[in-house]
Amino acid sequence: PALFMENARKGSIVSRANSIGSTSASSVPNTDDEDSDYHQESFKESYKDQRRRAHTQAEQKRRDAIKKGYNDLQAIVPTCEQQDFSISSQKLSKAIVLQKTIDYIQFLHKEKKKQEEEVSTLRKDVMALKIMKVNYEQIVKAHQDNPNEGKNQISDEVKFNVFQGIMDSLFQSFNASVSVTSFQELSACVFSWIEEHCKPQTLQDIVFGVLHKVKSQLY
Repeated sequence: PALFMENARKGSIVSRANSIGSTSASSVPNTDDEDSDYHQESFKESYKDQRRRAHTQAEQKRRDAIKKGYNDLQAIVPTCEQQDFSISSQKLSKAIVLQKTIDYIQFLHKEKKKQEEEVSTLRKDVMALKIMKVNYEQIVKAHQDNPNEGKNQISDEVKFNVFQGIMDSLFQSFNASVSVTSFQELSACVFSWIEEHCKPQTLQDIVFGVLHKVKSQLY
């Protein structure tokens, strides 16, 4: 019985020791797992911050680019510098800058069209002068080749007939094309008549026709 009691006491001591050891072991924190979770959470937060920062920087660049574009438009478009007295102390809004830019572009298109029309008119004038130059050169050459031909043979009446024939032809087209209802209508019709019936080639045909008619009468 004494041996049995001794063994029972030792078993109780071992059991209590194991219980204490297991309790102590369970109370010790698992540092490896918690460190891993902490680092993973920190990495997630850092990645979100980086994406947020990158998005913020991209948005700021876009806003800066738009602002620079509007500033460039205000510097280029002259009307953006001419503000009204009522808004002289205020900054132009983006809508006003865009509208003034559109108006200025339309103005430039009109000016371009006007200049193209002026260039076309000048080209016609140059062509007419070239034709006149050729005609005068032919006249000069004819006089140089035959200095005595036709001398004192053309009377003033013949010259008047040539002039009258040219003017009659022009007046017929003028009378048929020009309206005299009002001065405004007269002005518009005159310019249209000049552009249509006073072209260098048209005038040349009229003169040649009159000269041919006069020549047939003389000879």
